Amino acid sequence: MKYQKDHKPIDERDKLRQFRELDDAFANALRELDNPENGFNIPTGPPVRSLDTLEEEEQKAREEDRAVAFRERFDALLAESPIAQSELLALIETLLRAGHWKEGQVPRTKAVVTSSTG
Repeated sequence: MKYQKDHKPIDERDKLRQFRELDDAFANALRELDNPENGFNIPTGPPVRSLDTLEEEEQKAREEDRAVAFRERFDALLAESPIAQSELLALIETLLRAGHWKEGQVPRTKAVVTSSTG
């Protein structure tokens, strides 16, 4: 059998006294929190952000990731391209100015069929 500690019954006056002490301590703590000149440095968590703000931040992060990925692919293409980078950039600018290639779109190329006659 486990050891059981006998609990002394607390009379009603002691219960009431303990409750008043706790209530007074709680009221004092609340008053100190409301005081703008209190010396407490209460840590707070990060600022609360709305779902819209979080979605906007995620959208910006995705756009940045896409831009980085595009730049990496573009640089790899430039490295493998048989034409000089300046010539390729001039070609792209010309296509954009002429309206044959709109920003944000991938230009369509016609398939070139080569036949080998022997």
